[in-house]
Order: sequence, then structure tokens, then C-alpha cells
Amino acid sequence: MGAKMRTGFFWDERCFWHSGGSYAGMMPVGGLVQPASSGGLPENPETKRRLKNLIDVTGLSAELQMTGAPAATWDDLSRVHPQSYLTEFKSLSDGKGGELGLRAPFGPGSFEIAATSAGLATGALKAVLDGQLRNAYALSRPPGHHCTADTPQGFCMLANIAIAIRSAQAAGLAQRVAVLDWDVHHGNGTEAIFYDDPDVLTVSLHQERNFPLDTGHFEDRGTGAGVGANLNIPLPSGTGHASYLAAMEQLALPAIRRFQPDVVIVACGYDAALNDPLGRMLATVETFRAMTAQVMALADEVCNGRLVMVHEGGYSETYVPFCGHAVLAEMAGSSIDAPDPLASTFAARQPGADFDAFVQDRLTHMEQLLS
Repeated sequence: MGAKMRTGFFWDERCFWHSGGSYAGMMPVGGLVQPASSGGLPENPETKRRLKNLIDVTGLSAELQMTGAPAATWDDLSRVHPQSYLTEFKSLSDGKGGELGLRAPFGPGSFEIAATSAGLATGALKAVLDGQLRNAYALSRPPGHHCTADTPQGFCMLANIAIAIRSAQAAGLAQRVAVLDWDVHHGNGTEAIFYDDPDVLTVSLHQERNFPLDTGHFEDRGTGAGVGANLNIPLPSGTGHASYLAAMEQLALPAIRRFQPDVVIVACGYDAALNDPLGRMLATVETFRAMTAQVMALADEVCNGRLVMVHEGGYSETYVPFCGHAVLAEMAGSSIDAPDPLASTFAARQPGADFDAFVQDRLTHMEQLLS
């Protein structure tokens, strides 16, 4: 199989070395909050490192184009972030680290690591757009979808996907880009950066009023020239497999189809999984596999299959790797499987018909408002 027909997997060991400082879960250490023995933040390297290890152990990595990418340059970062923010971030990173924004702590050297993370997303996007790869996955860490132009939030230090898009546009590789975010938390940073941009469609499926509390409303459709190029699909706590697929089919995919992008990028978080500590949804390995199949079929239809996944959240160290493996196997058309170790348990915990009907009524109402 030639490289052009392969699925790319972009990763860098240095991304696993980003540290989050003095947190225990979501609480700053101090007073009665005891330091955590595991390193502090829920956003820790093990979810990503275990995914890389799992694809190696099953042999899936042999079917992927395993590669890295150069770090995003200062010019790349400056297309999205103001000089003042980049300078402050780098200055603290060159010292002992610190915290900027909301729940975005970092240790020494994290500026360069975050630029590497953004570079993986940028390299993956450019490799797909210039025809080197069929599709690609960027194992980016730290994540990016909560970071606005000047404010890091929710473990996100740089806006990885936005940086990749602006770099690709500057290189003349794409103009219209669709971003589909299925992380359990609202992709508020990506939304804010492109809120007035008619050339970038942002679609977010997320648990309503999780994080951030004050964003992600269905009524928020963009501003100025960007009106209509933003779609939020807030889902109630407890939404499971069937309703996630329905939300994709009824709302997310039709919006992308109408937009006719040059490429589809997925902000690929796994924190909608049933046992994730920062979400209250009921998605499973099969949910992520099925959503990947859905978006691949759409990409085949509207943009010659050009699809890039950029890793975002997901905080179950043991379960995220199986979700990611399913996504990668689907992208690569591989028969190599890593069976869900919790399949029977999670299947028994899916919502009942009454709850699915409740979610369906909500989806139908949103669909009618869009028509």
C-alpha cells in the first residue's frame, strides 16, 4: 500500500512530557486539598501514551504511516494568537511554568511542547490536503479546542486546530474548512476564533452546561459574515450511542454537507465515554467507531475523503486507548481489532427507549429551527 493511500498517525514523545502543575483533579492544591500522587490534572499523558502503546501491541501501527511534524513556528502561532499572549506564555514556560486563563496550568518547557502539539495538527492537515495521505490522526497534547485567541482554558494552551487551519489557508491548500467537535465539552475556543468567519464551519456536539458553563448554546450561530457558520448541538446528560448517531445524521452531517468544505477536521475527544470522570454521557467504543464511519462517508461525498482527526479530551486512562484504536482502525480500513473490554457492561447501561425518544424530540426541534 503506497503512502498516498495510507492513514497517517502524527505523534511526538515530547507531547507526553507536558506537565500540569499543582492540581488534584479539577481543584488547585492547597488548604484541605491534598496533592495528587498521579501528577495532578485529569489531562495527563497516560491516555495518549496508552493509545500509542495499544496500536503498537495490536500491530495496527504497522498499517499506519507513523510520523512526526515540525513544531508550529512563531508565524504559525501568530496567525491565531496575539504577540502579547505568546510572549507571556513563553516567558513563564522558560522559567518554572505557571497558570494562565482558566484551568490551564503548565510546567517548564510547555511552550515548546504546545507548539509541537500544534505542529502535529498542522502537519497532519497539510499532508492530507497535498495528497500525501488519505486521512490522518494527530495525537496532539496539550489539547486545543478550549483555547481562544488570547485566553487558555480547560488544559488547552494553544488553539491547535485553528493554527493548523490558518497555516493551510496561508499556504493556499484550502479555503473552506469544516470542524466537527465531538468532545464532551463545548469547543468554545475554536468557535470564538472563527465566529465571524464564513469560510470555517464549526459544529460542536457536547454535553450541555458541562464546560464551559456559559457557552455552547444552540442559538449561537455566528456573527457578521459568519452568521450560520456555527452550530452547537447541546445534548442532555445521559445521551448514549443511538442518540449520538442520530445527532450526527440529523444535524451535524447535514450542516457539513451544506457547507461543502475542502476538508473535514474532527476535534476528537473521548470524554463522552460512559466511564469518563469529566463527562456524564454514555458513549462507547462502538459509538466512536460508528461516528468515524459516518464522517468518513460524508468526507468521501463532499471533499474526496479528506479527513483529519485531532486528539482533544478523554480522561479514562484505560478506556480512551480502546476508543482511539477503534477510530484509527476505521480510518485505515483495518481488520485489526482491540475488543472493548467493557462492551457487555456498557451495553447494559445504555439509556432506555423513553430517554432516547426524549433526545429525539430535542433533535427534531433543533432540526426544524434550522430548516
